[in-house]
Amino acid sequence: MSKLRVHSFGMSLDGYGAGPNQSLENPLGVGGLALHEWAFKTRTFHAIHGKDGGETGVDDDFVARGFDNIGAWIIGRNMFGPVRGPWPDDTWKGWWGEDPPYHTPVFVLTHHARPSLTMSGGTTFHFVTHGIAHAFALASEAADGKDIRLGGGVATIREYLRAGLVDEMHLAYAPVLLGAGECLLGGLDLPALGYQVNQQATTAVSMHVTIAKKKP
Repeated sequence: MSKLRVHSFGMSLDGYGAGPNQSLENPLGVGGLALHEWAFKTRTFHAIHGKDGGETGVDDDFVARGFDNIGAWIIGRNMFGPVRGPWPDDTWKGWWGEDPPYHTPVFVLTHHARPSLTMSGGTTFHFVTHGIAHAFALASEAADGKDIRLGGGVATIREYLRAGLVDEMHLAYAPVLLGAGECLLGGLDLPALGYQVNQQATTAVSMHVTIAKKKP
């Protein structure tokens, strides 16, 4: 059975997974880009964006792990773009250009229907209007035995955590304070939901924590 996994999700020290006021100019909210500086330097990040070079080591290992055995993605609508409400047209095709870094089917949670969108490199965006369980069922079928990566954003991950559907979650804490934004874990009783910390590692630029479901 496919596992639902969160990887390389950047966090501030004060608990925010995105900055405030997401916009076309600030896709991760004001200050949110700083949560991912640790990943931008890695060899895996360079490779998935068609570049040479990049650093190896612990940070790179965590980024690479997030692409291992992934057969589909689920993302919230804000992860797809800044458009709100009904789609005015099909012009917006994501933040990433013609060749997004997913290379699998991607299921976008939204309240507004839109035809599927096929991009270069094997990525097809499917727009799901019937909730998180339906998106998980569709992604599980598309993954064909591989795991599903839950890309975010914050609200989407919180929904899946509340439902107990996340099997593993890797958080990468940057040495950054945002002061405002979208809080990932506030109000969630993770032990009561069946989760525990099962791995941690610290580098010069990030503290990595992996949370997983307790084994029966």
